[in-house]
Amino acid sequence: MISSTTYFQKVEKLLSNLKAQEAAIHEVALKSADAIQSDHWVRLFGSGHSVLPIQDCFPRYGGYVGFLPLMDPRLMWTTVSGPGGAEELLWLERQEGYMNNFLRHTMWHSGDVLIVISHGGQNAAPVETALAAKEAGLYVVALTSLNNHQNRPASHSSGKKIGDIADIILDNGVTPEDAIVEIPGVRGNVGGTSTLMAIGLVQAVVVETALVLSNRNYIVKPFVSPNAVGVEKGRNEQVYIDFRERIAQTGG
Repeated sequence: MISSTTYFQKVEKLLSNLKAQEAAIHEVALKSADAIQSDHWVRLFGSGHSVLPIQDCFPRYGGYVGFLPLMDPRLMWTTVSGPGGAEELLWLERQEGYMNNFLRHTMWHSGDVLIVISHGGQNAAPVETALAAKEAGLYVVALTSLNNHQNRPASHSSGKKIGDIADIILDNGVTPEDAIVEIPGVRGNVGGTSTLMAIGLVQAVVVETALVLSNRNYIVKPFVSPNAVGVEKGRNEQVYIDFRERIAQTGG
């Protein structure tokens, strides 16, 4: 069996296991719908590769106003090594106290929701973001590996991982190693999965939240592909206008 087929089979199993998260996804969607309907935000934070599920949430086709990514360019890589490189951010996301500077411009509101994404759940950046949100009264969601949460010790001085701070955990179902395919002669697996699972869970929340809102007669206006049929002209431009208006109302 070729290794790519093995990878697809293992990913398919992981995705199937996410169905066990349906009750948790619905609970997060209810809280998210409450926030969006009351003109607040579902904020999302991640660092490193955990930025990718946030970027894939909003703005993108199928996403809609109400989800707000919190992204720091210093906690994302723009090159592999050197200035803006992955080595630097991997160091920075572990430094306690840095997030106090980044979060200075964030206007938390107790009506908001925070989804914080971290496979390990231990680094200072996601832990301190979750702590700040919890202190401000937000409903906090940890999207993490339950295996990591239950079996790995906290590394932050608070003694907490994001799962300890959150009101609810969305389990990505991925093992601590993350990579899943064994190659003969290679020490350590290849083929990462935690980002795929995180994207799947975030998109499930987006879909379920839209359904909850629709049942309340609150109809969202998603970004649409230029190839979409039956959508009014100027939809995407209006999405940006709606986003800026909500930013102005809430202070971001």
